[in-house]
Amino acid sequence: MFLNEYFIVFPEGDVQEIRGRLSLNEIVDINGNPLDLPLKTNRMIAFRVSRIKVNENRGGNETLHFLELLSAQELLAYTGNRL
Repeated sequence: MFLNEYFIVFPEGDVQEIRGRLSLNEIVDINGNPLDLPLKTNRMIAFRVSRIKVNENRGGNETLHFLELLSAQELLAYTGNRL
């Protein structure tokens, strides 16, 4: 049996399994769920997928999505509001 496994890697190095593949530059919440744009507010914890690495193994693939923490100022660009 061939398995595809998907993980997010936080900036500190912690790893968490997620349900499926993410896109490069996708904005996600702390659980790896994609956020709907435009965001309602910039006051939240959100990450950008900055790099994707696939480890191919005999029994399946591991896809690692490396995350970058976004600041409130950076998130402002993803809201409909401008200060």
